[in-house]
Amino acid sequence: MSRLQYDLVIVGGGLAGSSLGLNMARAGVKVLILDREARFRDRVRGEGIFPWGCAEARSLGIYQDLRERCGREIRMWRRHLGAERTADRDLAATTPSGLGMLNFRHEEMQEVLIGLAEKAGATVRRPAEVVGVNPGPCPEVRLRDGERATARLVVGADGRASRVRGWGGFTVCRNPDFLVIASTIHEGLGAPDDAIQSCLSIERGQSMLLYPLGAGLHRSYLIHRAADRAQRFSGERDAAAFLAACRDMEMPAEWFGAAKQNGLLASFDSSASWVDHPARDGVVLIGDAAGASDPTYGCGLALALRDVRLLRDQLLAEPDWTIAADRYAEAHDRDFAGLKRITDWFTDMNFSTGPAADATRARSMPLRAADPSRLPDLHGAGPDAPSDEHARMRFYGLI
Repeated sequence: MSRLQYDLVIVGGGLAGSSLGLNMARAGVKVLILDREARFRDRVRGEGIFPWGCAEARSLGIYQDLRERCGREIRMWRRHLGAERTADRDLAATTPSGLGMLNFRHEEMQEVLIGLAEKAGATVRRPAEVVGVNPGPCPEVRLRDGERATARLVVGADGRASRVRGWGGFTVCRNPDFLVIASTIHEGLGAPDDAIQSCLSIERGQSMLLYPLGAGLHRSYLIHRAADRAQRFSGERDAAAFLAACRDMEMPAEWFGAAKQNGLLASFDSSASWVDHPARDGVVLIGDAAGASDPTYGCGLALALRDVRLLRDQLLAEPDWTIAADRYAEAHDRDFAGLKRITDWFTDMNFSTGPAADATRARSMPLRAADPSRLPDLHGAGPDAPSDEHARMRFYGLI
């Protein structure tokens, strides 16, 4: 049985894992990245980074590569409330980063980043199945083929269903399931390819997002309350039904006339899950493994990049990586909690039912329309947007 020795072993070669491995390898750290997939494939995942996340990508030195090799910047965000187009926002002109959104095919983004990490000097093993992690002062990763890798620190970057999280002894917290997201990629969609389209229907308890990916493709998301629809769209058999549900969202009907499914169609529960203080005993969690924000609001990729930048900075600044990991975890908890407060407010405002919810909307929505600063800026500021009690009262129209 062989034993490999590294400074940093990262389980998961997606956005978070490869970005961290790339940055640490560039700094001269001996890095091993392990991923179970020989080649990344299409799955229903986020395919756009908000401007505050693009600023993180820029600080990590990956923004330009992503934009040139797999992505495209989308400056405009167009909102629809029912059949009414309510607002256009030029993201690049109105956000602190001066950037728009960066959209891409998720699997293409992963291939770009893991290739860059390997080029920077990280050792990449895939397919490589990790079967266990032994936490401790010198944590160890066990592979299916019998090999073992020890490190100063093991990083779990293996997503919402993280196995490293369980091996590391972390306890997962979770919001109750309330919303469901269905999504696929459409080709031939007539929507403009230079803007994100978002539509909210308070009456239906639904929202929809269209993300242009280039080459005539759009990622379509439909969000609804779990209790309102027994059917969950899945597979080719539901392609027509999903397209019909998209048409019902009151975006221009002609957009969907020639649309065809060009990718997997799947539905999943949209609820936040997280770990309090994602660092212990030689193991650190980043990205969705540490905290998966409600995907209804599309902050997951940006939040993963924030984690990477926070952890990178601590590891490079502090020789004692136990101290560095704890400092990262404290900063992660602060940012995740702020973002979760804001997204919980949005869910309550947009999807809650009953007379009290209707009265809240009747009071607060006109105030927010007259003064958009009452609305936390998820796109431009993310967790840096105010989320204290004063911000909550402004959002709900209580002051």
